[in-house]
Amino acid sequence: MKKSKKAIFLILPMMFIMGLLVYLPIIRTFIYSLHAFKLSRPDRFKFIGLDNYKEVLLSEDFHHAFENSLMVFVLVVILTVISSIIVGLLLNKRTVISPMLTGIAIIPWALPPLVNGIVWQFIFHPSYGFMNKLLMSLSIIDQPVAWINNRYLLLIVVSIVIAWRVVPFCAILILATLQTIPKEIYEAAKMDGANRYTEFFYITLRMILPTLSIVLIQATMAGLNVFDEVISLVGYRYEGQTLLIYNYLNTFSFLDFGLGSAITYIIMVFSGIIGYFYIRSLRLEGDHA
Repeated sequence: MKKSKKAIFLILPMMFIMGLLVYLPIIRTFIYSLHAFKLSRPDRFKFIGLDNYKEVLLSEDFHHAFENSLMVFVLVVILTVISSIIVGLLLNKRTVISPMLTGIAIIPWALPPLVNGIVWQFIFHPSYGFMNKLLMSLSIIDQPVAWINNRYLLLIVVSIVIAWRVVPFCAILILATLQTIPKEIYEAAKMDGANRYTEFFYITLRMILPTLSIVLIQATMAGLNVFDEVISLVGYRYEGQTLLIYNYLNTFSFLDFGLGSAITYIIMVFSGIIGYFYIRSLRLEGDHA
């Protein structure tokens, strides 16, 4: 009992901070989502039930932002997982310059998201961008492509920019796991006649599966929290609006805190559903292990 009381006493400060900075805002946000609450008309604070949620779910702007977020989310997850495995395998090759390559690979992850987006804005700029010049010099295209003016091309560019930022950290995680795999396993596989592809699918991939779960979580968080990269590329333009930008505009530009709070909770539910399946898959992996 004394140990239990001591443990509770030690975590009380953290519980207080969490309650003040996390749980209280969550409760207040839910209360606001059930009211008509605009800062431009603070005198009209009125309970309207689920009307804000209905307005959001029936809004074409919300559907547009949701489609954009979903497309970016899927592309980021695919690009991050594949690229992280490739980069991790390349960094695992023992060469003289391996430490230097590992250091260089960390740079995109160390850059702030806004700076990362600005750098890629110059790369994909329709007039003087490096990508258009490269493709034209290789005779792949005849005229410059307006990468950030077309909705779907813009979302692909945004997904590449986000994956570029997330891949280094995920690749380092995979590299750390690869370096723990005993060499004897590969030597035994070679003696049994296994080729590189067999070794990858039956040894390497299976050994890094637990780490891939963490990579998936990192990619999911990055794919859902899309804000800075889009702002740095095209600002608040309608074509590139994601759920977070749509929420920001309604809450802080239009000062509709009731509607913005409802959007926040819808995003939370969407993120929670994805998180539930990830946690469930991790538990199933733990049970099988």
